Order: sequence, then C-alpha cells, then structure tokens
Amino acid sequence: MNLADYGFIPTMVPEGCSGIPARITAVHKERYELICEYGPTFGRLKSSIYYLNGLEEFPTTGDFVLINYNPSGDSQIIKTLERKSFFSRRDPTPGRGEQAVAANFDYVFIMQSLNFDFNLKRMERYLTLAWQSGAVPVVILTKADLVEDYSEQMRAAQRVASGADVYAISAITGFGLNMLEDYLKPGKTIVFLGSSGVGKSSLVNALAGQEFMEVNDIREDDSRGRHTTTHRQLIRLQNGAMIIDTPGMRELGMWDVSTGLGEAFSDVESYIGLCKFSDCRHQTEPGCAVKAAIMSGELSEERWESYLQLKREAKYSDDKAGYLRQKQQWHKDIAKWSKQRKKNGGFKKR
Repeated sequence: MNLADYGFIPTMVPEGCSGIPARITAVHKERYELICEYGPTFGRLKSSIYYLNGLEEFPTTGDFVLINYNPSGDSQIIKTLERKSFFSRRDPTPGRGEQAVAANFDYVFIMQSLNFDFNLKRMERYLTLAWQSGAVPVVILTKADLVEDYSEQMRAAQRVASGADVYAISAITGFGLNMLEDYLKPGKTIVFLGSSGVGKSSLVNALAGQEFMEVNDIREDDSRGRHTTTHRQLIRLQNGAMIIDTPGMRELGMWDVSTGLGEAFSDVESYIGLCKFSDCRHQTEPGCAVKAAIMSGELSEERWESYLQLKREAKYSDDKAGYLRQKQQWHKDIAKWSKQRKKNGGFKKR
C-alpha cells in the first residue's frame, strides 16, 4: 500500500520523529480506522501522550498520524502531524468546547437541496466555517431534478457565496456532475457538509460509480433524511480523489471564525473600514458607511444582521464571560436610551 495515494508527503513527518505514517479514514469513539503502508488497520491513542500529558491534538478523520504498528491487533497512535486544513465546530454537548470534524482537505462541498432544504442563513454559516478551515468552499445545490426552475435559488446562492463557485446537480440523473470533475483530482480530498437528507451519500455513490454509502428513504412529510451517515468517513474513489462524508448536523455552532467571517462576508466588511470614525459601532454614529450602504440598498439589512449574528456566536464561543458582559452592557445602553427618549417626549400616545 502506497500512502502517497492517500495524499501523504514524506516532508509531513518532522525530523527525529519515529513511527509509521498513517491516515485516519474513520473515527469510532476511541477506536480509529487507519490506512498505512501495510494496508487498512485499526488504532487507539497512546494514553500517556494524548490523555495524561495532552501533548498532541486529538486526531480526526483525514488526519495524518504516526503509529506504532501492531500486525496482530490495534496499533498505537503516537503523534498527530501538522494539518494543512481543519474544520471544527462548537461541540453541541455543553462544556466540551471545540469538536473536530475533518482535517487535511482541499475543498469543502457545502450541500443544500433545491426542494426543501434551501436555506441562505445556513449557507452563510457553512461558508464562514469553510473559509476558516483553510480550504476552498464550493456550493452544491442538489436534487435539481425535483424542481422545474431553480434560477432564483442559484442567483440567491451566488450573492451569498461571494468568491465561491455554485453548481446545481442531480445525483439521480447525473445532471451537472461533469462540472465537478476539476475538483476530483488524484490526491485531492473533499469534505461534504450538509443537513440530513440533502443527498451527500447519493452524491458519493454517483461520483464513485458504485454503492459506497447506504442511502435511506426520505420522509414524505418534510423531505428530510434519517441520518444515513453515522460517522465521518474518508473514501477513496477509483480516480484517486478522496471524499470525507459527514453526518448531517442539526446544529453548526461557531468556534474560531475570525478569518472565515472576513472571507464569507467580504462584501460587508468592505464598508466597515470606510466609516468616518475608526471606532464606529455602526449604530447612530455620523458618517457610518455601513448604515449608508443599507439606506442606499447597496447592502441588505438581512445580510448585515447575519454578519452580526455569526460574529456574536463566535464571540460567545471564544470568550463566554466577555460576551455576557458585553451583552449586559448593550441591554443597559438600550434601557438608558429608551429612558432618555421617554423623558424627552420621544414616545407620545396617539
């Protein structure tokens, strides 16, 4: 088995490190599926390195690691190699912080279906996290065979996904799949993101030309799936490209998205630096370029509110105490302003 077929480059291993390189292809709680020069195997983390001393990042699907290979049982994972891209979200379990989703991928296929799942707010959220990961986002609108006209959705998606390509496809009929060939190159890895029932598993099977993933029926009442994918899994296609399929995620909380916000909302941030005052809060200050853009229609208020919402979520994740203090002060400012308005006769009965 040649690990180079899975994207491995020998320079990934720092000088002086021992162990055999491997790539994680799936994670099952505390047990990992691996591929190495000896073929597929399983592994577990070395406790003294990962749990007791906390010297290494906990690996996830797509990570390259070093292992002590065991031909007769589980190998021992001893080091997580440096990542070129990394996708994480806020762990939905309270108090657990960041949750790894995938690593070492080149593209993020952000998938929404054109019939029931089309949601621009969710798309903005996925785009922000995708840009933050260090990879290139691509918006894939699935199930084009189920709608007569999707031109309005395409235009809306293109407005939101500034800087990212947008494609409409059908995994059932094969429509549009040829437009994805430029991304499916040998050694390249693509991570699929989308809600349950959006058609991730169907697209994997269509691109692979065989039934790699189980595809469940869609509920008739809301056209949503039943979480076909239960864990993150790396699949290598016959043409040498790799796909990381992820379970449908009901909640995708912000974590560190300082870079991702700037990329996903470049249209919004282009106005922020044009305000008269450098410390403009974009509320009632004179010379605010953001408010002027909203008033003129150049920037939609909905787009601005989406930006603020994701920024607030990121602030909450990064500094919960600071966020709550800021929120408390904001409520005090609103109460003070409202009281002043009443005192000045700003609220009059009609």
